[in-house]
Amino acid sequence: MGVLDKAVVVLDAVAASPRSLAELITASGLPRATAHRLAVALEAHGLVRRDPDGRFALGLHLVELGRAAAAAFPLAELARPALEALRAATGESVQLYVRDGEHRRCVASLDSPNELRTIVPVGAVLPLDRGSAGKVLNDGATAGWVESVEEREPGVASVSAAVVTGDGAVLAAVSVSGPVGRITRSPGERHGAAVAAAAAEITAALA
Repeated sequence: MGVLDKAVVVLDAVAASPRSLAELITASGLPRATAHRLAVALEAHGLVRRDPDGRFALGLHLVELGRAAAAAFPLAELARPALEALRAATGESVQLYVRDGEHRRCVASLDSPNELRTIVPVGAVLPLDRGSAGKVLNDGATAGWVESVEEREPGVASVSAAVVTGDGAVLAAVSVSGPVGRITRSPGERHGAAVAAAAAEITAALA
């Protein structure tokens, strides 16, 4: 594992929760000297900071970097009206995914108002070979909707549809996900039309 890889491990560890040095060592699996050296170096660059209790936490420079990244990739903001309307129509959690190498990354996420719901944080990296959104992005499915039931997590079902570019390439996947007990084992029958309509709306907004 290279230095950059180890630095990312440290960032991922403190992203989950502020950590003392001992907690950071446990969460990252890195040797004490390595974890401390990287955390201090990241702190010097504003990527890590110390909270009032002296624990390592994400640094505020990441906010600036995040804003710059969002400005350079405006898809999530462009899609937000359609995603909000989709959540209102279905009452379920809504996500927008893009392909990121051999995985998919969540670039927008709106939680269901229901107490029992699926939660996928923005930035989460998920597999391409499981889940309806993964199928859309991996297989290049551009027509209609794709559903999955308990493929990625037990008790969770989802239905997704493709956002496409002007030349027909799949750019992103819009997804509705929720507990099987509410979204049923046929989520496409329940919400497929709404998801496909939202994806079409986002595709049109890109034109």
